[in-house]
Amino acid sequence: MGTSISFKRPDGRDASGYLANAARGNAPGVVVIQEWWGLSEQIKGLCDRFAVAGFDALAPDLYAGKVVPYHDSDAAGREMNSLDFIDATTQTVRGAALYLGKNGAKVGLTGFCLGGAVTIIGAARIPELAAGVVFYGIPPEAAAKPADIKIPLQAHFANKDDWCTPQLVDAFAQGMKAAGKSLELFRYNAEHAFVNEQRQSVHDREAAELAWGRATDFFRKHLG
Repeated sequence: MGTSISFKRPDGRDASGYLANAARGNAPGVVVIQEWWGLSEQIKGLCDRFAVAGFDALAPDLYAGKVVPYHDSDAAGREMNSLDFIDATTQTVRGAALYLGKNGAKVGLTGFCLGGAVTIIGAARIPELAAGVVFYGIPPEAAAKPADIKIPLQAHFANKDDWCTPQLVDAFAQGMKAAGKSLELFRYNAEHAFVNEQRQSVHDREAAELAWGRATDFFRKHLG
């Protein structure tokens, strides 16, 4: 349904990604950020699904073409740890947001795992965004503190997550509340990466569909 495109970062360098357009013109935009595996077919499928829901969706390729197979978590960890999160967010992800908003459309940001952390960083550092939806990712406070968040956030976390643990989520939620920031928080009795239908060991269809409905409703409310 979608297509591979190139777009400009604010620094003038080229970036690439996967774009799926809604049927209607002048649709609001959603930037979709990959898990630590890379720009997989599953993430492209989510862009297609956003397009069907009425959004232009662009997933920037933060690994420059590298996609790690699901069984190789060590390689995924190496790719993620070698990523410059601040450059990726303020340049590549912001470039994607600028691309989607070039005709005046409102733009939101969402991401999964690694992409969830990038979404929170973007909520603090990308001025063109109108809303963000986080899926099971939290960055270090050095990258983005709750007090720095500039847009309404919705967040989806799993109770059986050993990376974004319930304790980490509690601390993030408390920080957002203390800073007077808007956070709509949902928790699911599921495992990390429960939205990814290609990973049957962790996928939870009921939780994923519930989260999807909440996310698209949230974006319709804030993006139009």
